[in-house]
Amino acid sequence: MTGTLKIALAQINPTVGDIDANLALIRRRRAEAAALGADLVVTTELSVTAYPPEDLVLKPAFLARVRAAVEALAQDTADGGPGLIVGAPWLEDAAVTGPLRHHVTNSIFVLDGGKILGRRDKRELPNYGVFDEVRVFKPGPPPGPVNFRGVRLGVPVCEDLWSPEVPECLVESGAEILIVPNGSPYERDKAELRVQTAVRRVTETGLPIIYVNQVGGQDELVFDGGSFVLDAQCHLRAQLPMFREALVVTEWRRQDGGDGAEAWSCADAELEPPESGMEPVYGALTLGLRDYVDKNHFAGVILGLSGGIDSALTAAVATDALGPERVHCVMMPSPYTSQESLEDAAETARLLGVRLDEVGIEPAMGAFEGMLAPLFDDLAPGTTPGTTEENIQARSRMVVLMAISNKLGTMLLSTGNKSEVSVGYATLYGDMAGGYNVLKDVYKTTAYQLARWRNQAPPRGGLGPAGRVIPERTLTKAPSAELKPDQTDQDSLPPYEVLDEILECLIEAEMGVEEIVARGHERDTVNRVWRLLETAEYKRRQACPGVKITRRAFGKDRRYPITNAFKGPA
Repeated sequence: MTGTLKIALAQINPTVGDIDANLALIRRRRAEAAALGADLVVTTELSVTAYPPEDLVLKPAFLARVRAAVEALAQDTADGGPGLIVGAPWLEDAAVTGPLRHHVTNSIFVLDGGKILGRRDKRELPNYGVFDEVRVFKPGPPPGPVNFRGVRLGVPVCEDLWSPEVPECLVESGAEILIVPNGSPYERDKAELRVQTAVRRVTETGLPIIYVNQVGGQDELVFDGGSFVLDAQCHLRAQLPMFREALVVTEWRRQDGGDGAEAWSCADAELEPPESGMEPVYGALTLGLRDYVDKNHFAGVILGLSGGIDSALTAAVATDALGPERVHCVMMPSPYTSQESLEDAAETARLLGVRLDEVGIEPAMGAFEGMLAPLFDDLAPGTTPGTTEENIQARSRMVVLMAISNKLGTMLLSTGNKSEVSVGYATLYGDMAGGYNVLKDVYKTTAYQLARWRNQAPPRGGLGPAGRVIPERTLTKAPSAELKPDQTDQDSLPPYEVLDEILECLIEAEMGVEEIVARGHERDTVNRVWRLLETAEYKRRQACPGVKITRRAFGKDRRYPITNAFKGPA
């Protein structure tokens, strides 16, 4: 017996909560797939609401709107065109009692012929890192396949693929193809891990896998797409691009395997070369910022451009994400700002083609000194200027930036990196202020790598200029906050190469001091960094959101108490 089936992978960028826009997006992709002869269009996990909807699924009015949307999509399929696989949170019975979280499922629907052919509920609910689905969903029962036009489709949902139980259940109950809708966020090296996981499931079940992943930014998460198809021999038959929407139609044929068994094979389709090195990291930062700004309807962004690496890299990402006309930079010199910094900031703005204004903060510094000097003379006589006065400079700059942000309706970008945020080398209500932080999960050493990469390779889909965009001197001079004469970061911190290695051990790997010392680091330095990391938790709780790129970003990934007497070994 032979048969054919054309299955379209719809890698889409929906918006959380915008059901009408998501419905229109799914309909557009279905129309495009129909024009290409598709029999079935596969969208992503919770495609009707976008992923993750979080506590929106606990609102009865929201769930009612979701139900109406799914039913409307089902009616669309009465036109004889392709069927649909869509995802949505589902409340089976509107008359339930008790908390909604005990009744709502993360569900996948197979739609065809004007009706819902089948619903399957996600069974393995992730409850780690950024995921807390156990909080809002109930798990589904062991699933069986859905019969679509004579083909038995197994539809495990995202996490259901990461352990063997659900795929094993599906193959034992007669599934012929596994179709996996996903809302899997980006982190470094995760794309390869997804493929490796799928290879294990193909090897265990003998079934081909269609893996369709969401794309787009949602608050701190970036969904990187990268959807793919593996045949039953673990050969890659389709690979979709990262960080942008795509629609690819794959052609499947059912054939006699020679031993009486039937199997489905897939013809080669689009194979997008995978991104590697710094390119996917830069792509995640760009997409995360673009969608945060656009989906929240900001006119553009504003940031302080200091002449240093962090603000220069942030300006470059913003320009590539939004275009130079939507990026506004401000240089705010103090008496301690070097001529080099003024020149480097101006050169960065020129290379990027963005607007740069200058507002000196010396008058504000003088005003605060005059206001506070009598009080300080009374409360702390004989003290000399120090951290307090340095912080006043940072906070003066934020007053300037927030004033411009309020006046123009642009969003303020914070420019601190993960190294600084980790150890509290940042000023609350000063340089930490802002609506979004592109570099929140980027270590200082990674920031330099990203800057050098961007100077050599324009990003795919970037809206900024090609060629060098960050001055060479910005990459080579010693990092400095320039809050006092001749200051450098290493006056207060270990060299960033050392600091970042220790931080990665403490944050990403949760290593103890002995393990880190065994890697060649000095015990006193490790203990000091540990104490700084834990003491700065109260600052991080007040930081703005930013793009997640590592396995353990600050926020949902890493949750430590603020009041915490355990500061590491002495």
